[in-house]
Amino acid sequence: MDGGYGETLRAVMRVRDGAAPAETFDVASAGEWLAFDAGVRDLGDRPWLLSRASEEPERPAPTLLDRLRGRTGSRAAPPVPDAPAIALCHPDGRLRETALDAVRTAPGLRPLLVVRCADWVAPVRAKARAALAELPGDALVPLAELILRLSRRERGVFARTLLEDALREGPAAEVLALTARPDRATYRLAYRIAVERGLLTPMELATTAATCGDVTIQDLCAEAAVRPGATPDPDAAAVLDRLLAARAPRVRAAGVTALRRAGRHGDAEPFLVDRSGVVRACARYVLRQGGVDPLPVYRGLCAGPAAYPAAAAGLGECGDRATDAETLWALLGHPLPSVRVHTISGLRALDVVERERLTPLLDDPAPAVVRAATRALLPDAAGIPEHLLRERSAPERPRAVRVAADRLLRAAARQSRPAPGYR
Repeated sequence: MDGGYGETLRAVMRVRDGAAPAETFDVASAGEWLAFDAGVRDLGDRPWLLSRASEEPERPAPTLLDRLRGRTGSRAAPPVPDAPAIALCHPDGRLRETALDAVRTAPGLRPLLVVRCADWVAPVRAKARAALAELPGDALVPLAELILRLSRRERGVFARTLLEDALREGPAAEVLALTARPDRATYRLAYRIAVERGLLTPMELATTAATCGDVTIQDLCAEAAVRPGATPDPDAAAVLDRLLAARAPRVRAAGVTALRRAGRHGDAEPFLVDRSGVVRACARYVLRQGGVDPLPVYRGLCAGPAAYPAAAAGLGECGDRATDAETLWALLGHPLPSVRVHTISGLRALDVVERERLTPLLDDPAPAVVRAATRALLPDAAGIPEHLLRERSAPERPRAVRVAADRLLRAAARQSRPAPGYR
């Protein structure tokens, strides 16, 4: 029912006229079931539309209250729809409660049973929950996405609890199958339970952490892969190496931190110059735990930063202002843009940014350097002469320079405003 409201109502009409839900919309989609439920409810002011066209009752005469409300029919109890799917979503709670009996012999209507477990009418909700609790655990697995969508509602936790219990006690294959689902809430729950139950090997966990784009799964699997006692000794090195080679910084950071527990303190040294600040911080921690001071290492690397551009950032993160600030300022003239970018990061980390010395880098030919300089200058944007920024906003300037000037002008305008309540 991707066509929107109109297509939803057409699906409701087709089901009303005898078509099965599977013939009118994608019954594997949680969103489609919720749209169908809402579509039936939207016809609450037109109850005659919820009966088949061939059996449409005569519309009752409107009461005074109906006319005042703009309705054309009375508020008498509507006729019972012939289609159980319609009755299960009917605006009248009495009909929804009665229709729940049909689910026992119609497994295809179980998604609506899940919906009714979060119903706003207590008797409907209680009857639906009793029926859902009678189902075997494997019957809940195909409904996982819908159950998790409904768990965000005020009364939707009941079905989620049943699902989690079923996954904790059921076959491992069902849990692992859910890890491949595209729905984020579903695969996150499946991975969490798979980790709790120990269904994945440390290498499988490390591979998942290294290849998955979801940061929650990265953290969950990386931490589980290096948990004490999780990995037999012959496989521990391979698991760590898989994490250390990951593209995601948080996964590499988990691997670097685990080097300490593995007694491989020296293997953390190459990560002192990692492109990620969090990985560099973990590497410094591991080296210090092994008795190595990372500061002299950084100072030596900054003597020839072309091979390790991130050494400049690392020097700023653990260096000494009096000793290392001028080393970093000198690196701003390095021919490699990557060195200049990391140098600006190091100056910010060391808290020695000087507006006059950094402003010329707004004209740097490398856009990455311009962006880095802009971030460093934003806190003191009001101190930059406005005419310098206006000149760099001209159309003929490179795009990176124009964007930087506009950002700084906006920041300067905010900084120039008096504080609230100031007179």
